[in-house]
Amino acid sequence: MKKECIAMLLAGGQGSRLYVLTGEMAKPAVPFGGKYRIIDFPLSNCTNSGIDTVGVLTQYRPLELNSYIGSGQPWDLDGSTGGVHILPPYQGSKGGTWYKGTANAIYQNIGFIDLYDPEYVVILSGDHIYKMDYSKMVARHKAANAACTISVMEVPWSEASRFGIMAVDGDDMITEFAEKPKEAKSNLASMGIYVFSWKALRKYLTEDEADPNSENDFGKNVIPAMLNNGERMAAYRFDGYWKDVGTLESLWDANMDMLSPESGLDLLDESWAIYARTVSAPPAFLGAGSKVTHSAVNRGDVIEGLVENSVLGPNVTVGKGAKVSYSVLLPGVKVEEGATVEYAILGENCRIGAEGRVGAAPGTVDPDAWGLTVLAPECQVAGGQTVRPGIMLDRSGKEVSKK
Repeated sequence: MKKECIAMLLAGGQGSRLYVLTGEMAKPAVPFGGKYRIIDFPLSNCTNSGIDTVGVLTQYRPLELNSYIGSGQPWDLDGSTGGVHILPPYQGSKGGTWYKGTANAIYQNIGFIDLYDPEYVVILSGDHIYKMDYSKMVARHKAANAACTISVMEVPWSEASRFGIMAVDGDDMITEFAEKPKEAKSNLASMGIYVFSWKALRKYLTEDEADPNSENDFGKNVIPAMLNNGERMAAYRFDGYWKDVGTLESLWDANMDMLSPESGLDLLDESWAIYARTVSAPPAFLGAGSKVTHSAVNRGDVIEGLVENSVLGPNVTVGKGAKVSYSVLLPGVKVEEGATVEYAILGENCRIGAEGRVGAAPGTVDPDAWGLTVLAPECQVAGGQTVRPGIMLDRSGKEVSKK
């Protein structure tokens, strides 16, 4: 079954910088924006871009992700001639290993890609929030007659050392690439989204695998090798909203961005819809004494208190006299009567007892001591208990370091 282009989605990350939120699930399965999960974004982008064959490479705690993706039906990726395929590491006749790096993960699935004999392979990450038409990037790749095209965007110079940074010529062809340089020569950053001509990529993956000193990573090994060999490498400039939600702060920021149309993250725009598996729950109920401002609420929510500048997942309860402000509440959270939650991320099925207090606004404590307050899924805060700003609790309620 020959396809011109297929996508490979790297979704095996542990998400260690999301700490307690990813203790039981892979980062791409983390809920986002109330009714979505992070992986909904690249899957929806594929569907909207006309890519109907997607391999999802899983590894760390894949159960929730696997069951969420299922047959791929919510993203219209359940067709008989392509569809979505879960690709965990597997045992072969010569043994098997965990995916050792991003390039090794693709190398281990050369057989899957060869089934479709594609001209082009799009490599995606499962931990970014953005809307992007990959077909435009593939068109740029073809027009440049490139072996590899890398999606790039300008970042603040102060943040350049966090990314793979490129230098380009007048035609936006890549002349230099440095992975997380201490001294950046440019602020054109790789977004971790690549289009490769499959024949070229297959060759470089095979050579990389044979190198015992390689870390088997696209940014550290494969891309520098291609550049050193004089391959044609194009940059594709992206100017829309994009955020790597690999940290607690960036996850919170992206949720807040969703509430502000001026951020560029418009999830109500049906011309480029983000699809998700629907939750079976009744419509939200807002009680007579409730007040909801500048917030996202979802099916199954029961709100009888105050909710402002917050994102609530499905089946969240906010009791009478309770206040939720500048916070992200994942599905199933219960905030009981008179409790207060400010500047916090609460994992699934947390319960904040009556008159409990979680977090606080900036300026209420010493700036050095302030930070987001984060509770693991299933964490229980007793009635009247206070959880200070900047604190993180595991599911048993024990304090965990963010170091």
